[in-house]
Amino acid sequence: MRLSHLLKPALLAIALACSMQVFAELSLDSAKAQGLVGEDSSGYLAAVDTAPSREVRTLINEINGKRREEYERIADSNNIEVSAVEQLAGKKAIQKTEPGGYIRIAGGAWQRK
Repeated sequence: MRLSHLLKPALLAIALACSMQVFAELSLDSAKAQGLVGEDSSGYLAAVDTAPSREVRTLINEINGKRREEYERIADSNNIEVSAVEQLAGKKAIQKTEPGGYIRIAGGAWQRK
């Protein structure tokens, strides 16, 4: 049996597995709807569960990285501290959270809105 005949099914399986991973990625809306993440008064997204999955941690890191960049840009352009932007963003995110979504006020426990 030729090696190419063995490699084709293996390559197909790898390609299929990679494409399924793309489809399986967790969206922010989906994670919120499932109660996996919530809005924290710090202005950042956080895991509701104390032991989130790798997929949830990855989503949180990606979203929070983008938020941090935007908060820094806003702070720089307005000559204010990033913490002031984070605080305001946290308030707005909590206000905008849909009923049933999780929110956490500074120092508090998670609660459903």
